Amino acid sequence: MSEVRKFTKRLSKPGTAAELRQSVSEAVRSSFVLEKTKVVEPLDYENVILQRKVQIYSDPLRDLLIFPIEDVSISVISRQRRTVQSTVPEDALKKAQSLFVKECIKTYSSDWLVVNYKYEEYSGDFRMLPCKSFRPDKIPSHVFEIDEDFEKDEDSSSLCSQKGGVIKQGWLHKANVNSTITVTMKVFKRRYFYLSQLTDGSYILNSYKDEKISKESKGCIFLDACNDVVQCPKMRRYAFELKTIDKYSHYLAAETEQEMEEWLVTLRKIIQSNTESLVQEKKDAVESVQDDESSTQGKSENILESLERSMHPELMKYGRETDQLNKLSRNDGRQNIFSFDPEVQRLDFSGIEPDVKPFEEKCSRRFVVCCQDFSLNLLAQLSDRAEEGPTNVEPFFLSLALFDLKSNCKISADFHVDLNPPSVREMLLENSEPRAEGSQGHCPGQSSVHGVPESCLHYIKRGVFSVTNPHTEIFLVARVEKVLQGSIAHCVEPYMKNSDPGKTAQKVHKVAKQVCSRLGQYRMPFGWAARPVFKDSQGTLDADGKFSPLYKQDSGKLSNEDMLKLLAEYKKPEKTKLQVIPAQLNIIIKDIPLDFTNCFTASYVPIKPFEKGCEDVAVEVEELVPEVAKYCYPFTVYKNHLYVYPLHLKYENQKVFAKARNIAVCVEFRDSDEADARPLKCIYGKPGGPVLTTNAYAAVLHHNQSPEFYDEIKIELPIHLHQKHHLLFTFYHVSCEINTKATSKKQDTVETQVGFSWAPLLKDGRILTLERHLPVSSCLPPGYLGLGDTDSRKQPGMDAKWVDGAKPLFKIRIHLDSTIYTQDMHLHKFFHYCQLVQAGAKEVPGELVKYLKCLHAMEIQVMIQFLPVILMQLFRVLTNVTQEDEVAVNCTMVLLHIVSKCHEEGLDHYLRSFIKYVFRAEKPSAKQAKMTHEILVLSMATILKQSADFLAINKLLKYSWFFFEALAKSMAMYLLEENKIKLPRGQRFPESYQHALHSLLLAIIPHVTIRYNEIPEESRNVNFSLANFLKRCLTFMDRGFVFNLINDYISGFSPKDPKLLVEYKFEFLQTICNHEHYIPLNLPMTFAKPKLQRVQDTNLEYSLTDEYCRHHFLVGMLLREASVALQDNYDIRYTAISVLKNLLIKHAFDNRYQHKNQQAKIAQLYLPLFGVLLENLQRVAGHEALSSCPASSPASRDEFICSFPSPSSRSSLIADKDPACGAALPNGHAIKREDSKGSLNSEGATSSPDQSENIRRSSMRSSVSHCSRLDQFEIRTLLMCYLYIVKMISEDTLLAYWNKFSPQELINVLVLLEVCLFHFRYVGKRNIARVQDAWLSKHTAAERKSQTMPALRSRAGARLQHLGSLESSFTLNHNASTSEADIVHQALLEGNIATEVCLTVLDTISFFTQSFKTQLLSNDGHNPLMKKVFDIHLAFLKNGQSEAALKHVFASLRAFISKFPSAFFKGRVNMCAALCYEILKCCTSKVSSTRNEASALLYLLMRNNFEFTKRRTFLRTHLQIIIAVSQLIADVALSGGTRFQDSLLIINNFANSDRPMKATAFPSEVKDLTKRIRTVLMATAQMKEHEKDPEMLVDLQYSLAKSYASTPELRKTWLDSMAKIHVKNGDFSEAAMCYVHVAALVAEFLHRKKLFPSGCTAFRKITPNIDEEGAMKEDGGMMDVHYSEEVLVELLEQCIDGLWKAERYETISEVSKLIIPIYEKRREFEKLTQLYRTLHGAYAKILEVMHSRKRLLGTFFRVAFYGQTFFEEEDGKEYVYKEPKLTGLSEISFRLLKLYGEKFGSETVKIIQDSNKVNIKDLDPKYAHIQVTYVKPYFEEKEMSERKTEFERNHNINRFVFETPYTLSGKKHGSVEEQCKKRTILTTLNSFPYVKKRIPVNYEHQVNLKPIDVATDEIKDKTAELQKLCSSAGDVDMIQLQLKLQGCVSVQVNAGPLAYARAFLSDSQSSKYPAKKVNELKEMFRKFIQACGIALELNERLIKEDQVEYHEGLKSNFQDMVKELSDIIHEQARTAWQEPTEVALCA
Repeated sequence: MSEVRKFTKRLSKPGTAAELRQSVSEAVRSSFVLEKTKVVEPLDYENVILQRKVQIYSDPLRDLLIFPIEDVSISVISRQRRTVQSTVPEDALKKAQSLFVKECIKTYSSDWLVVNYKYEEYSGDFRMLPCKSFRPDKIPSHVFEIDEDFEKDEDSSSLCSQKGGVIKQGWLHKANVNSTITVTMKVFKRRYFYLSQLTDGSYILNSYKDEKISKESKGCIFLDACNDVVQCPKMRRYAFELKTIDKYSHYLAAETEQEMEEWLVTLRKIIQSNTESLVQEKKDAVESVQDDESSTQGKSENILESLERSMHPELMKYGRETDQLNKLSRNDGRQNIFSFDPEVQRLDFSGIEPDVKPFEEKCSRRFVVCCQDFSLNLLAQLSDRAEEGPTNVEPFFLSLALFDLKSNCKISADFHVDLNPPSVREMLLENSEPRAEGSQGHCPGQSSVHGVPESCLHYIKRGVFSVTNPHTEIFLVARVEKVLQGSIAHCVEPYMKNSDPGKTAQKVHKVAKQVCSRLGQYRMPFGWAARPVFKDSQGTLDADGKFSPLYKQDSGKLSNEDMLKLLAEYKKPEKTKLQVIPAQLNIIIKDIPLDFTNCFTASYVPIKPFEKGCEDVAVEVEELVPEVAKYCYPFTVYKNHLYVYPLHLKYENQKVFAKARNIAVCVEFRDSDEADARPLKCIYGKPGGPVLTTNAYAAVLHHNQSPEFYDEIKIELPIHLHQKHHLLFTFYHVSCEINTKATSKKQDTVETQVGFSWAPLLKDGRILTLERHLPVSSCLPPGYLGLGDTDSRKQPGMDAKWVDGAKPLFKIRIHLDSTIYTQDMHLHKFFHYCQLVQAGAKEVPGELVKYLKCLHAMEIQVMIQFLPVILMQLFRVLTNVTQEDEVAVNCTMVLLHIVSKCHEEGLDHYLRSFIKYVFRAEKPSAKQAKMTHEILVLSMATILKQSADFLAINKLLKYSWFFFEALAKSMAMYLLEENKIKLPRGQRFPESYQHALHSLLLAIIPHVTIRYNEIPEESRNVNFSLANFLKRCLTFMDRGFVFNLINDYISGFSPKDPKLLVEYKFEFLQTICNHEHYIPLNLPMTFAKPKLQRVQDTNLEYSLTDEYCRHHFLVGMLLREASVALQDNYDIRYTAISVLKNLLIKHAFDNRYQHKNQQAKIAQLYLPLFGVLLENLQRVAGHEALSSCPASSPASRDEFICSFPSPSSRSSLIADKDPACGAALPNGHAIKREDSKGSLNSEGATSSPDQSENIRRSSMRSSVSHCSRLDQFEIRTLLMCYLYIVKMISEDTLLAYWNKFSPQELINVLVLLEVCLFHFRYVGKRNIARVQDAWLSKHTAAERKSQTMPALRSRAGARLQHLGSLESSFTLNHNASTSEADIVHQALLEGNIATEVCLTVLDTISFFTQSFKTQLLSNDGHNPLMKKVFDIHLAFLKNGQSEAALKHVFASLRAFISKFPSAFFKGRVNMCAALCYEILKCCTSKVSSTRNEASALLYLLMRNNFEFTKRRTFLRTHLQIIIAVSQLIADVALSGGTRFQDSLLIINNFANSDRPMKATAFPSEVKDLTKRIRTVLMATAQMKEHEKDPEMLVDLQYSLAKSYASTPELRKTWLDSMAKIHVKNGDFSEAAMCYVHVAALVAEFLHRKKLFPSGCTAFRKITPNIDEEGAMKEDGGMMDVHYSEEVLVELLEQCIDGLWKAERYETISEVSKLIIPIYEKRREFEKLTQLYRTLHGAYAKILEVMHSRKRLLGTFFRVAFYGQTFFEEEDGKEYVYKEPKLTGLSEISFRLLKLYGEKFGSETVKIIQDSNKVNIKDLDPKYAHIQVTYVKPYFEEKEMSERKTEFERNHNINRFVFETPYTLSGKKHGSVEEQCKKRTILTTLNSFPYVKKRIPVNYEHQVNLKPIDVATDEIKDKTAELQKLCSSAGDVDMIQLQLKLQGCVSVQVNAGPLAYARAFLSDSQSSKYPAKKVNELKEMFRKFIQACGIALELNERLIKEDQVEYHEGLKSNFQDMVKELSDIIHEQARTAWQEPTEVALCA
């Protein structure tokens, strides 16, 4: 096959253009050979299944390996009819003579022939599957913590309703005191206190704002932590103090003495009972320990057994848990994860083609018109029968029809109704002797029509009208006629008169009786009325519409054209001038009811349902559809009507007849022109008469010689028409005079013949239907048909006497409504020729081709109406072609033409119906001729290779589906009818056919892969239909051969293809893979290897090897292509991922494969997908996972970091095997690091922390992977597939798979699970709504794009709109706004997905821990694998699972702790710490079951720890819990609320009732722990209060950190927490300081343990504040501290990160100095490289910022608070605040105003702008005042000279200065002589930067400056500024320089410098001031002048030409200033431009 694959070589020579394209493409292709996915030869399927027959048949799952038998069958479906019997007359075929008519009749009477594929439903997309259970009937609803109401906070009632209930309550004043504040502050608040006893026996004192305890408690005091209560009257009257165990006091005060006494007594009692029970417990414990030791002899009991022994039901339950039981309980009520996939939920069938239906009769908008009655205003009682009542006095006749004003034509046939009551009808019947023999008396029961008695049809009053194209301008017009009497005006008049109706009625009746008896069969027009039909263009009936009044019919405006004009006029709102006849027309329009019975078609064939005894029948009125293709449809019933419309007779000029005025036309249809010929009985009669008659009359116009007609005569045509059939018109003059003395003689002269006219029906064998103008003859000679021709003049004997010189006087129109005659010439000729050939005429070569070519000119309407007939005939011709290749090609071309025309008109569904139901491949008549499919394939290939006709090629590609479907049906019928289906597949089709198919494939490929750009639609269509065809071939042919075809086709694509081609490729693969027997095609069985290679169990095929791809051909190909696609851009990845997912969804729901083992086998086919995912792990883990903490906690301690490989790979989620994979930044861009500058992006400081972090770290990568990150939707889709496989696959397979991995790869396997939890975490209803909207806006654009794709359809109709259009990751209908219900539903789905994912991951991880227990236990459980497994267990808790899932998670955690105790209770504390934190977080859950489970787990953790230490202690857990509590409080995720109290109670109760523990110290230790927790809670109660105030919060946390000097772990906890707050607020310097302090703390600890050379002193250079860490005490808190060098290194690395983010690069080297020796000692050269690179980066950064001056290290403000009532202990305090970057005064003022405004109410907070000392007495105590002043760092001269750089002047500073101007007179500002200044220098307690943003001021020093000092100061400042500007080397800031110069020298602008000189140095003034000061000022001026001179010089050097003038100005100003100064000081100033003349100022 390899040579075949060079398919392009094989094509017959294309045109030059094609050739060029091809060679280019070949060249382009060959350069990519490397990347091309290797082409793997598929297996020879038929052979393999033959060889492995035994293996296959003995496989228990052989259903997955074998195609079922009887897959295909043919069925005949009987044609569905609307009518009771067939519309085709019984003897039609016998009568028919023309081939066309015969074929039509056969078509209408034959049944459908369908090829059935038994498993068809399984061969489409998953949406087509027969199983309807995609979605569970009831989606379970899950409870999530995150959705619980935040408001529905603690129900505090639970606390009080406990054991002892409330013991005492009342009002007390409580002092708000904490350890940082001295007690002297008298801050008491009135609170209402409840004292109650909890279930564990302890007492609690809760305080509330008022008596109602519904609100959150304001604080609580646990009395078991108190050890004394004493009075303290010093504080306040009736005050007392509650002392706690840890030297901490609560101050309370009662309102009266008596109350105080009561409280004291109660409290003392409680405290006493507490201490007693404590002593007792301790004693018990000591005894029990002794007993215990003696009895158990140190044999510790298995914890599960001891739990069994405990009497506590919960604990006993936990004791019985096993892995197996846990697994079973997890399996309960599981859902299929795909059920909640957004697409399955949407089950959007929009892209799926509806089923192909057989041809049906056209179904338009139908409605019934019911005529009820018509009465005018002349009524009389005519009959003796009273019940009839008064009626019209003469008969009237209605005819109804629809008119369409838009298209300006009549659109229905006429519906004639006779509403006359019997008594009036009798007037007609009495004496009118019917003339025409056709209407002779009808004896009852005599004749029947289509099996229904004719009498039923006499008076039909209901007509069913249909309208194809409804709109508002369609009118129902009723014309009213009466018996001919005279002129219209005369007849109407009596009805319009108002006088004496009774008399008039009698008179009119009398005349009418005479008229009826004489002229009963003639009609005259009378009036008309109209009404609109529809309200809108959707076809809503205008049911309330009324008819217009009855207008008199104008004799000049009779024709339909006139009627349309009248309607247009009637529509207009103006009054019409039409005359109205008063009348009542009662006609109702209504929709057809569902149970509509007894209706006839227009040919009077009864329609189902039809009941026999029928009075009230309805008839359908034929719609006259305009001949437009879009309204055409293929005919399915027999109908053969001709409508004749006499239009106009022009008789005013005739001279032949004396009288020709009241002219009647009589129409007849004859089949002969002989003298004795009779008319045929085939004209439809009027109501009351027979159904068919022989003649019909048009209405008569009185006294009109040139009458117009509007009548419609409907004729039933015979089946066979010949040349003699014609219409004959006879004209009569009707005499209207009524002679009262009428004699019988008069009667005879009623009518006189006044001419004849005739019209033959056929011309050239076709019916002519144009408007015709006929001459009129005065007589009717025999053989008259011959006269019309010119030849007839030659036959002298026969001549007609023509009226008016044979002018065409008579105008008629004919309309043919037939489904067996065509008026199309080309079609007629083609069938005529075929008929001749069939009859045995000699074929003329090329003749058939000529007729075929003519068919291209056939009218489109005709083509559609006779579609099945034409197509079948063409296929017949194609198959019966003997030798001419040309005929086959031409035939195919005509087929192509027809197919393309149908598509262009949007009528392609007719083609589908044709192929499915009508098409049958007839056997060729010649013996050795080829079958239809063989010829068709050859001619398709021929057309594709004729490169000349590009249009034909493009059409063939575009509509290829039709030909492929025809091929498939033809193949199926050939196999079934010839019974070849029983043969082995290889022998079913001849070799030649396979060859032909192959060459067709090769002909198609280049059109797709090369021309795709120029013909996108065509190439996409052929790609899709070819796939469908090959899919069918897999059912019919040799499967190995089809595999090869597929392989050839796919190898035509290349990996570098543009997006469009990749889409084609996947569309192709998706279609093929949707084969109903896709699983057997992939042979999911083991292919054993030859003996040599066989190591045990290598036959697990788990990666995309060539072997795998050969054995499992389709799935291998799909996975290979998908894995390549994942490296491409978004659209391509998206396509690949969707295809994969849809296929898996299909397997998951396929009801043939629901058994667990079958699913496992199928999942195993997809094992290589795991490998693909692991390769792309970096991209799947994604950046979001970095901050994986769910919404509930702002940050969790053990961040789920998955940054890119970082120096501490411990902290990195993914250990990377492949250093070549680039360090892409989180935002998907990658940077290359060739040189250091690359990383130093100058915004580094501003960019997000992780980004700059990555910039710094990603140093060593130079090759960068080009694949961008996957987006959320892609990741979720891939992971869903992964989870499905993991869940379904058998455990053995999974284990075998895992065992192949290296430890590092195993960790990646786990990471994948962790990532699943993260990406499917439930984000809560609130967020779903947000995400939703964001998503929609992002994707609607893509959505629109995909909707423009052509919706191709496949046989199964499973065409998905471009692979399921861009499905949203959500199920919402894409209306841009999302409703509440949508969100609730979405949340329900998300919740279910999250739960199912959680359980699947739990199953997997549990199985993993069982399988790898030994590896996990290595090194006491401290190994990377263990860490990862544990991380996953924690991830469950972090990502907020549902209540149901958490139950299982806790069970797993219990199992985990008991399996691996050493990991928790030995060595490093990380795991224990992290677990405590997460469990405690669950203890405050709003969901009670979660709280209970968490409390139990915490209890078991303590107990396990206790058992682990051989029942000595559980110190570690104890400490970690306390730390975790502190941590949670710091994260404000915990307050001492009731829910947490409940959890503590549960724990205590466990301890009390756990029997095996009764005798140990355990219960009392647990109690001790709960006490300590409560103490911590009390100490930190204020945190919640200051949640919003970062400064206060940090202060509080800092004071806590200080109080834990003896417990380094806790101090570290609080420092960490502060760092977190700083990072959150963007205060990176403070965060960095926290890190430095933590590192120093650990260093100090190690130093004291002699484990590290230096302690905290090593950090002094970074910050002098560090000495605080030296205060560490060594006591009990040190026992379980597991610090090590390792920990320190991690912390130091964290410092470097922090300092980098803080931009304090200068200090990084200090930290590095500590790490470098460690790294050197450990020989960690990789790390050293990185560290030195970081240092290099830091120094480069320093240079950069010194150069750019863009680094801003903060702004300082003094902030003072005033207002005792508000700020309480803060009142009067002064702080220096450090604000980030360039914070303005207004900005910080606004921030504080907002912050405190929210706290105290925005009206009450005021900012003091003034910087003067505040006099507290002047402030209004009703307001909170905040004074904010800008301050600058202050340095003395000496210090200034030491601190040279900008950094040094901003780092480690603790003195600040601000100045306040004043004058002695009390004003702020005055003249130069009186202006003084106060300089205030503040010293802070610590140096900035510090662990806090604000530091209290501890010392203030003020200096007052006299006016002359102020002057010296000012000049000094100006000089300094100028010097600084001039000295900045290199880039001088020109603008600044000029501004400053102008301020100094332009005297006009600022009298500044000179003003000072005049004031203090002029002779008159200088004597007033001390000489020393005056000289100082003079000296300053000298320096100033010098500086100005230098600056001017500099300016002159730098300016451009345009500034010369400006510079000269400055210069002259300067000289003026110098001159004046010289005069004042009496010294000559020497400057750069003047020669020194005298002593210089500057000497």
